Amino acid sequence: MTDKLNETPVDSEVGTLLRVLNGQRRHVHGILEGLDAKDLRRPVLPSGWHCLGLVQHLALDVERFWFRAVVAGDDEVVRGLTSGDEAWQVAPEVPAAEVLDLYRQESERADAVITATAADAALAWWPHDLFGEPHLHTLRDVLLHVITETACHAGHLDAARELIDGRRWMVLT
Repeated sequence: MTDKLNETPVDSEVGTLLRVLNGQRRHVHGILEGLDAKDLRRPVLPSGWHCLGLVQHLALDVERFWFRAVVAGDDEVVRGLTSGDEAWQVAPEVPAAEVLDLYRQESERADAVITATAADAALAWWPHDLFGEPHLHTLRDVLLHVITETACHAGHLDAARELIDGRRWMVLT
């Protein structure tokens, strides 16, 4: 497998994990296809989150945080981190398409970090104030964590979509 941007070889293990992550990302986008802006912002569970907020969380707290901050140690991203549930809050004036595009863009930026990093590479930064001592140590660990978190949230979106309009969508990849 090669990185499409610069045609450099990608470790086969990293390539395999990236393909699995991309399958979950496609699931996130696919289950939301056809929902209008109103439905994307409609909370359907007692906790009050909505689909658009969950996608923004995936963009900022998952893709940006884990790959650009933790794996790559991007100082600008680390300095810009917020704590709490801010990423779940989408301002009313922010168009839904902007949030969906942000998730695509952060996924692409994450892919650049992933394809430039060996599976067993040590992490560049760790958020001790959030998680204490590191429980993830390599790109491999972070990829497995992000695959799990994205799959979990894709399942949340499946349930929300079914509650919104009855649509069900299953992805096996």
